[in-house]
Amino acid sequence: MGTVTLGVSIAVPEPYGSLLQERRASFGDPAAYGIPTHVTLLPPTEAEAADLPAVETHLAKIATAGRPFPMRLSGTGTFRPLSPVVFVQVVEGASACSWLQKRVRERSGPLVRELQFPYHPHVTVAHGIAEEAMDRAYEELSSYEAAWTCGSFAMYEQGTDSVWRKIREFPFGGGGGSPAVPAQGGSSVDRPSLHP
Repeated sequence: MGTVTLGVSIAVPEPYGSLLQERRASFGDPAAYGIPTHVTLLPPTEAEAADLPAVETHLAKIATAGRPFPMRLSGTGTFRPLSPVVFVQVVEGASACSWLQKRVRERSGPLVRELQFPYHPHVTVAHGIAEEAMDRAYEELSSYEAAWTCGSFAMYEQGTDSVWRKIREFPFGGGGGSPAVPAQGGSSVDRPSLHP
C-alpha cells in the first residue's frame, strides 16, 4: 500500500482563511494555494497507508474527549533567523492547541514523532521567501485580528502535487466528566510562549 504524508491541524475558518491565504500568495509564497490556512497540531509526517484506520481511530478518540474553545489571532511574529517563517500569532487558544498536539503525538498512539523545534501554535503567512517579502508580511499583517470558536480539527494528506487535502474532520464531542481541553485564561496547564 505504501506510505502517505499526513498532517493534523485546526483550520482557520472563513472569511479569515481565504484572506490570509490570498495575503500569503501576495507576498510571493509559492506554497500559498497548496496549504489551507491552519494552526498545525502535527507537522508533515510519513505513515503507512495501512495504518490510516488506526490513525483515524486515535484522532477520533482525542476529539471526543475535547470540547470547543475560543481561538484568537492578533499581530505577527517570526521565527527568523532560526527558521524563515513569518506568522500571525495565536493569542488565545494556545494552551488548548498545545494540549491537543501532545495527545496527537502521544507515545501510545500511531503518530509518535519528535518535533524539530518546540511547539509554538501559529498561522504561517510567509515561508522561505525573499527577506524583503518576509519583512512586508510582518509589517502589513501586524494589526491583523481574527477570533472564532474552534469546534474541530482535521487530518490532511499531501498529494504528489504538494497540495494538502482534507481527509477527515474530527469535531469535539460532549459527554459527561470534566472537559479535556483546558480552560482558557487562568489555566494551570503549561502555556507555550507567544513570542519566538
